[in-house]
Amino acid sequence: MRVIRVPALVVGTGCAGYNAADWLYDCGVRGVAIATEGRRMGASRNTGSDKQTYYKLSLCSDDLDSVYEMARDLFDGGGVNGDTALCEAAGSVRAFMKLNLLGVPFPTNRYGEYVGYRTDHDARRRATSAGPLTSKMMTEALERAVLDKGIPVYDHMQAVRLVVAGGRVHGLLALDTSRVREPERGLTLYLTPNVVLCTGGPAIAYEKSVYPASQTGCTGMALAAGAQGCNLHQWQYGLASVGFRWNVSGTYQQALPRYISVDAAGVEREFLPEYFGSAAKALDMTFLKGYQWPFDSAKMEGSSLVDLIVYHETEAMGRRVFLDFTRDPAGLEAGFGALGGEARAYLERSGALVKTPVERLRRMNPQAIALYRDHGIDLTREGLEIQVCAQHNNGGLNVDADWQSAIAGLYVAGEAAGTFGAARPGGAALNSTQVGAQRAAEHIAFFARRKKPDEAAALGAAERFAGELERAIDPAAPDPLAVRRAMQARMSRCAAQIRVREEMRALAAEIAALPPVRARDAEELPAALKTQDMLVVQAAMLSAMQLAAEQCGSQGAALVLDPQGNPPGLPGLAPYAFAPAKDPQKGMTLRTDIAQDGAPHSRFAPVRPLEKTDDWFETTWQAFQEARGGKRPCGFARRNAQGKDEET
Repeated sequence: MRVIRVPALVVGTGCAGYNAADWLYDCGVRGVAIATEGRRMGASRNTGSDKQTYYKLSLCSDDLDSVYEMARDLFDGGGVNGDTALCEAAGSVRAFMKLNLLGVPFPTNRYGEYVGYRTDHDARRRATSAGPLTSKMMTEALERAVLDKGIPVYDHMQAVRLVVAGGRVHGLLALDTSRVREPERGLTLYLTPNVVLCTGGPAIAYEKSVYPASQTGCTGMALAAGAQGCNLHQWQYGLASVGFRWNVSGTYQQALPRYISVDAAGVEREFLPEYFGSAAKALDMTFLKGYQWPFDSAKMEGSSLVDLIVYHETEAMGRRVFLDFTRDPAGLEAGFGALGGEARAYLERSGALVKTPVERLRRMNPQAIALYRDHGIDLTREGLEIQVCAQHNNGGLNVDADWQSAIAGLYVAGEAAGTFGAARPGGAALNSTQVGAQRAAEHIAFFARRKKPDEAAALGAAERFAGELERAIDPAAPDPLAVRRAMQARMSRCAAQIRVREEMRALAAEIAALPPVRARDAEELPAALKTQDMLVVQAAMLSAMQLAAEQCGSQGAALVLDPQGNPPGLPGLAPYAFAPAKDPQKGMTLRTDIAQDGAPHSRFAPVRPLEKTDDWFETTWQAFQEARGGKRPCGFARRNAQGKDEET
């Protein structure tokens, strides 16, 4: 098989992966490489929202802020470790300014201030945006920096197995998916003492998903190798279009579209006023969805009722739901007098007190219309089909303040890392991709012990896995994609924003009883291995979700159904009575481990505290120099015309 020796391997080519490789190089690590299933795949490059948000320390006017204040807001979201919150706050300015220097066009006013706005779960105006494709721009800018430095990118490499011995990583096995029909099945061994996993969240877990189809993640691989899950029950769900997968947040809602439901015969009706009992109330709730886009079980008297209504119309009634931007919704027939004060003031200040939702959207955010037009959907002429979809895993793999997992040498950055907590501010995920990748790179470069991988152990593991691959081919096996689709549908039905305890228990038992997923021929090996990875992470999620449902009740994005519980705020939603919130376990994280028998086990563990630092400069300077052994701090590096490194 192919064997590649590298001092550090980054897995993934999103904005976390490219940033990790770039920082490793800038910190002096030469020979670093990137392995990716597909350079053009993943969430960073292929997803966004109305105004995709980047969350960082305030950098404008007299907006009062500090590293500690930002860290406290992250920490107070619940289920967040204090040290990672402090690192994300402290590193936000350096990470943000690097992106600006690389060409990401974050806007400034005439004085050069980065003017901000408030996002969800944000106490201040820390949010900024380069537009609906912010993460794509970040990825492309970081990709240019990486390629300019000559860092190799191994494409078509599906990570399938971590090589771990003695609690330390010694390599990673990948399938070259372009060579699975060859005798060695494209099996490739990366011999390395350091792996930075930047593979995104386990998007593969759900059928109803706004993730791009190319985003699947490989969290199951890390869990199976001994990494620990953290808050795998904490997800973010919200309204999204399904023809072209995109979040319909922000101005898509503030433009006040009509919500229409269509039955099998094609008969449509505007349904929000029916449920809310008044057109004025429906208008206010629609506007609030722009600010409060994520589904939140604590808002079952408010804007999250919109999500629940859409879920009821699509899942219980079997209808299709559309946003109609071509006609005004009920309540605006005689003008804007029915609007609440906040909505009217917002539209007036935006110069959008005009007829029809699409014209209001054009005044506030013309890019939002162009985005859908570029994907074959004309909002000026047709409805936009929507559902409630999974959008982001606020949990992931447990990491320390250097983004290192429980396995020495295995680092995790981006959405794959479980640093976000129950109520992260919008845009905090993008900041975390950059700070987490930077922290991992610095630790590898300056602090990690210089270990060589155990080549004998790695080669032995690779040989054993090669045998497993051959046994994984069975012409009589079920279609691995059919298995995947069936389990994804079950997860969306009982273990998404609506959680049904009895059904979650039954699904967990069914997954545990399934035989290993097989491929019917060599061509199906990548799909079979990915489906098996999905089953591992689904089992871990269900373990965490069941524990959270029993001990916490309805919390965060989870509405745990209970016929004897609290009724939702509207008569038409009586079937969705839910368990009240109990102990929120706010000072806890929910950890999940995979036992040797393959069964997941979950427990609550205290968060690491948030410290208020008061360091003395002289002693900090000395410690900084000693810790790095006299090595220079990270700086930006590039190649000159002769191909030699030079500092800038």
